[in-house]
Amino acid sequence: MHPQGATRQPWSPRVTAAKTTLLYARPGIIVTVDRFTVGRNSWRVTELTHLHTGRGPHDRVAVRAVVVTGAMIGGVGLLLGFTGGLQRLTAGAYLVLGLVFLLPVLVALVGDRWRPPAYELWGRRRGERVLLFTSDDERQFGQVSRALRRAREMNRYGGWEDPLASADPWRPDR
Repeated sequence: MHPQGATRQPWSPRVTAAKTTLLYARPGIIVTVDRFTVGRNSWRVTELTHLHTGRGPHDRVAVRAVVVTGAMIGGVGLLLGFTGGLQRLTAGAYLVLGLVFLLPVLVALVGDRWRPPAYELWGRRRGERVLLFTSDDERQFGQVSRALRRAREMNRYGGWEDPLASADPWRPDR
């Protein structure tokens, strides 16, 4: 008996172990059934709702390269148009000019391939939209987002255990 006269509740390993189940752990990222921690930020899993993924902004260097290339090519095109140089060009020159106008598109594709936008995991906490996790590694991002979704499911349904798998099978007396 406790000093106040109340009996002590028996310790339940099922409830205690379920709340500390580690679902994902890497340096700086920990996902348990109860908490989601990234760096110094930590959230209770039960507070997170409306999880969704997306991609971050494009790389600034690639965007600037596309803008500068497009502006320079547009300037050359305007210069040729106003000076009457477009009328004197041959068919081959028009073909080369058309390929040059595709250069900003090619720069944009190479920039996205070389430095793709980061993967982002967003959610709502107390009605406020929060960026929970971001990574440029697709594999790590998938593992973290799946672990967080599993933690939410475990909190929603009360634990890992499948009722049929956890039941003792019937065996005849011999």
